[in-house]
Amino acid sequence: MKNASSNTANLQYFILLGYLALLSMLGFIATDMYLPAFQNIADSFDTSLNNVAFSLTTFLAGLAIGQLLYGPLVEKVGKQKALMIGLAIFAAASGLIVASDSIIMLNIARFFQALGACSAGVIWQAIVVEKYDAEKAQKVFSNIMPLVALSPAVAPLIGASIVDAFGWRAVFITLAILAVALIVMTKLLVAPENKQTEPQENISYKTILKNTRFLGNVVIFGACSAAFFSYLTVWPSVMIKFGYEAKAIGLSFIPQTIMFIVGGYMSKVLVKKFDTTLALKYLLGLFFFCVATIALVTLVIPMESIYPLLITFSLLAAGNGAIYPIVVNNALQQFSQNATKAAGLQNFIQIGMAFGASSIVAMLVQYNEVAIGFGIVVSAVVVYLGYLLSKHDSWASVSNNFIKPDPANIGLHANKNSAD
Repeated sequence: MKNASSNTANLQYFILLGYLALLSMLGFIATDMYLPAFQNIADSFDTSLNNVAFSLTTFLAGLAIGQLLYGPLVEKVGKQKALMIGLAIFAAASGLIVASDSIIMLNIARFFQALGACSAGVIWQAIVVEKYDAEKAQKVFSNIMPLVALSPAVAPLIGASIVDAFGWRAVFITLAILAVALIVMTKLLVAPENKQTEPQENISYKTILKNTRFLGNVVIFGACSAAFFSYLTVWPSVMIKFGYEAKAIGLSFIPQTIMFIVGGYMSKVLVKKFDTTLALKYLLGLFFFCVATIALVTLVIPMESIYPLLITFSLLAAGNGAIYPIVVNNALQQFSQNATKAAGLQNFIQIGMAFGASSIVAMLVQYNEVAIGFGIVVSAVVVYLGYLLSKHDSWASVSNNFIKPDPANIGLHANKNSAD
């Protein structure tokens, strides 16, 4: 009887884990699944590839703005309803894209599709933090975040198959069906908030930002992501410089994806063997070692082969894959009763830092590997500052570490020097 009960509990846990994984991947799937259809969409609307590519920009804009919307919405209607509203917006926007007759209509719909996708990206993290204690939540994050890394690699392959078989509009029909399935799963797996319970304290984003442990961990998360995007943005131009073609460029992203997944499970092992604090120190040590090596091979020694940078960045990807679950959990545990709002702010900062880094190195793309090295080194400095900030309990503690000059001591030393 006990075994049957245990098996049922395990089955329920894995079903919930699969559901949360789908929520976590929804935004990435929607970003990448239609990439192979760019030319088909351009031909369909008799427009340029630049206009089609602008749909990525509108999606990212919606993704950034939407992060801040669902915290307040959850406070009003609860996680289940907020998630169902967001998924319904995503499904409706996907349907609008299917019915669109111009590139302008498609781009507008992509913005609203991103707004809807944000509900999944924000609320799944809140569900984890509010459902489990800190130790169990850490394990869940370590299980799910490596799966997220598969999305950019797998989504375009699935998209290409759908486009070849049914045309580009079928990609968005598929996304709409996925959203409807997630709405049904949300109804079944996410309990509605009990109106009899005490309402959550209405906490402001300003109050959340005052928490230095939250902000420090979020800065680490965002700056590690910025390092990642500094590489991803410029790497294709580096490979072109060394004479590689499109197929080889696509295959070159596989090692980083694999190592990111390995890092996620490495995080579980390290946290289990050591505590979270010590595990993070070791992983940041790996991160900074990789940054130093990348700086050496991009900024100091002229590159004669892509392999030193490719191999070192793959190690850095493993470090990132291990760091993300720890710092995300560390940040959200600071506001376990307001996890949705904290998750939204965290994701907004992370996306903003990654997008900012990508934009800056894109302007330096003509410098190839030097741009990558510059972007990663600057990001590493911010990672270190975030780590220092995360060690303090308050901004007062931070300010106390800066010794203000004492006028009396300055005058005393001046008098002594003049006497000498």
